[in-house]
Amino acid sequence: MEDFISHSVEETEEFAEEFSKSLNGTEIIAMYGDLGAGKTSFTRGLAKGLDVEDNVTSPTFAIVNEYTGSVPLYHFDMYRIESWNDLYSIGFFDYIGNGVIVIEWSENIEGALDDDVIKVFIEKTDNENERIIRIEGV
Repeated sequence: MEDFISHSVEETEEFAEEFSKSLNGTEIIAMYGDLGAGKTSFTRGLAKGLDVEDNVTSPTFAIVNEYTGSVPLYHFDMYRIESWNDLYSIGFFDYIGNGVIVIEWSENIEGALDDDVIKVFIEKTDNENERIIRIEGV
């Protein structure tokens, strides 16, 4: 898939909403991007496309936020996860196959992810509101 250039939070959400239409409901989506890159904005768009009506927020302190829509959406923040024991203690592996899993800071758990995950890279540019979004593994 070629890169998508987003010029606003709204465009990022619209792009992710459209992308959600290609999902079957059991994918793992590994997000990559700096703090403030737009990972949660992308997840908000996915949620909208999956008919989630709740307000989607970053799971930084909760570690996982669960949403109900046309399929379950599980939004993880792995920023503070440091080991396999941490993954087991939060029940991460129990979520696999039971809905769409979106993982922020997935680089912290790359060794636990299968090769068939969808990777979403969001990169800031020199323009404050512009982002480059690349999706691999679709």
